[in-house]
Amino acid sequence: MNLKINWDALGITTSILCAIHCAILPLVVASLPVMGINIVHNLFFEYGMICLAFVIGTWALSHGFRKHHRRYIPWLLFTGGMLLLIAKQLWHQYEFQFLPFAVVLIIAAHLLNYRLCRKPGGHGPAPSSPKPISPAS
Repeated sequence: MNLKINWDALGITTSILCAIHCAILPLVVASLPVMGINIVHNLFFEYGMICLAFVIGTWALSHGFRKHHRRYIPWLLFTGGMLLLIAKQLWHQYEFQFLPFAVVLIIAAHLLNYRLCRKPGGHGPAPSSPKPISPAS
């Protein structure tokens, strides 16, 4: 059995889960401090989500880049999204201004990578083969 993972779909899912966490979690768990539990702005969880998005995204984009398309645009979109995710951690007062753009850039990178990988003839450069040796006449 050959298990094939769609890394772009996993990267998109991770980005969406991160956005849901950042947008809805504060609303859902607003009552937890009353019980003595504080998971909102938990640095371990926040940086863990960013690292998870980085690892999965890097893996998906590098696979697409190496094996299929050799395009840098997905990398640029992904890098911009990751920088905005880190910026939202550094400047908390702008968290909700950075987050939507970060998620959109990361999802756009994965969608573009997915489309480029599925594009007909998008299998990267052809492997170089040695020139046939012709017999001397």
